[in-house]
Amino acid sequence: MQAPSIGGVSVPRGNGQVIRLSRGASLSDFADKIGVNPASLVQVLFHLGEMVTATQSVNDETLQLLGAELNFNVQVVSPEEEDRELLETFDIEFGEDEGEESDLQARPPVVTVMGHVDHGKTKLLDAIRHTNLVAHEAGGITQHIGAYQVTTDVDGQERTITFIDTPGHEAFTAMRARGAETTDLVILVVAADDGVKPQTTEALNHAQAAGVPIVVAVNKVDKEGADPARVRAQLTEYGLVAEEFGGQSLFVDVSARNGTGIKELLEAVVLTADAELDLRANPHQQAQGVAIEAHLDKGRGPVATVLVQRGTLKVGDSIVCGEAHGRVRAMLGDSGEQVAEASPSRPVQVLGLTAVPDAGDSFLVVDDDRVARQIAERREARERTAQFAQRRPRVTLEDLESALKSGAREELLLIIKGDVSGSVEALEDALLKIDVGEDVVLRVIGRGVGAITQDDVNLAIASDAVIIGFNVRPAGRAGELAQREGVDIRYYSIIYQAIEEIEAALKGMLKPEFEEAQLGTAEVREVFRVPKIGNVAGCIVRSGTITRNSRARLVRDGVVVSESLSIESLRRFKDDATEVREGFECGIGIGYGDVKVGDVIETFEMREKPRA
Repeated sequence: MQAPSIGGVSVPRGNGQVIRLSRGASLSDFADKIGVNPASLVQVLFHLGEMVTATQSVNDETLQLLGAELNFNVQVVSPEEEDRELLETFDIEFGEDEGEESDLQARPPVVTVMGHVDHGKTKLLDAIRHTNLVAHEAGGITQHIGAYQVTTDVDGQERTITFIDTPGHEAFTAMRARGAETTDLVILVVAADDGVKPQTTEALNHAQAAGVPIVVAVNKVDKEGADPARVRAQLTEYGLVAEEFGGQSLFVDVSARNGTGIKELLEAVVLTADAELDLRANPHQQAQGVAIEAHLDKGRGPVATVLVQRGTLKVGDSIVCGEAHGRVRAMLGDSGEQVAEASPSRPVQVLGLTAVPDAGDSFLVVDDDRVARQIAERREARERTAQFAQRRPRVTLEDLESALKSGAREELLLIIKGDVSGSVEALEDALLKIDVGEDVVLRVIGRGVGAITQDDVNLAIASDAVIIGFNVRPAGRAGELAQREGVDIRYYSIIYQAIEEIEAALKGMLKPEFEEAQLGTAEVREVFRVPKIGNVAGCIVRSGTITRNSRARLVRDGVVVSESLSIESLRRFKDDATEVREGFECGIGIGYGDVKVGDVIETFEMREKPRA
């Protein structure tokens, strides 16, 4: 490698060699890979317009910018690759069934229910489970992910199906996408009286991207105005052609309210799974799977709803789930019953974790608690570094001076607490997508599951942050502390209300924008010299109204002669006037000596523009 000089700094150049770096890597990590002093990379970035210290976590774009400058091909390792490499150090294979072909056994299909908001997804699950989940959901909109198992009779055989219910609001796109990734088959719910809607196509896109079969449940066929044929015709445009139209997709007409068509729907799910999928897993290995949901229970601590994908999960197993670890103290089924073990495709609630994992985190059983703790700690450190790099504002040489000036940039800091991790994640994702321009920045400095604690309030006090409580309230004396210190805590139970209020708050923080509004113009007919006062212009008002003390400019032959003037005196004949309207003559004093006949005096004011 040669050692050319960049801005006076001698640094080695690569020949397109691939450098693999983890998310949030520092310049020291980069320097170790290419065998140079980190200080030289700091100087190179300085000359490229970036101010970064040697140990600071750097975002992906900056790492690749530096790599391109030094002729290295920088590849930022994806979270999945990082996790795979981490597990390989412990000699653990994740995502694959162990053993021989003969060890694989049939497992139930995992079905995700998707569709547009208010098309009856939760009511359909009610009808299937004979329970009333809708009554527990704020606004009738599902805010959490739940997993349930049901049994049905198909051709004289008892068959089990696992259902995952995903939220209906569009802000939960990320959670819905995760539901598609963990599923084998999708039930797309479309209301017969409403047809295909935006979230219907959104859900369809997620399912098709996941490459899973789709069964369409045409709901509300009992309602007046229901037209199931129209739904079939609409979905044909998206590649879902009903069997009766010569296609492959199964459409079932159902009424969740009356319970009709439910058995036929379950049968269609089983038949589709049997025809298109080879659903088998090894139940004899150590369990692996995914966390569907998690929350903090006041009496039981962290509780995670997990879906076992392979192996069998048993009470007493050492488990690591995302950045949480522990030993399985107890397991509960979807009806709250105690469960000793969970086989593939079985959803259970797990008690015994040290922390609340994120929805979508993978879990696996390891040999002992020590290994579980080490994996969890490394995952936590890696994620913390990546988040720090992502959220740290990049300061360039061009904006350094302005960024340091107080008040040059407005910032809204938020602390988000929710009852379940999926809601916190979805709310944070939705809020960070709010765009009100570059003048205002929104940053989430804290997030977690459970009640609002004194630690949350203290962080808000130290950073002037606003606390958002999603289905949670302050614990202990946290509420009193917040009230005493004037910390703003906002409580919500429906996500789009939170989004609307925060967006309104951000727009309120924007500096007002002003636009000029012309008030009037006056043409100078004569110029009078008044002792001790100066020149006074004898004018006729050509348009609008000339008002005393209003701002003014002097225009000569279409060119502005002077801008920062004001109407210091205004008279009609010998009397002082407050304003003079169009068509009337007046005397105007603007405190400017060089006034000539034919000049035009324009008056105006600056008005605040309403923001869109």
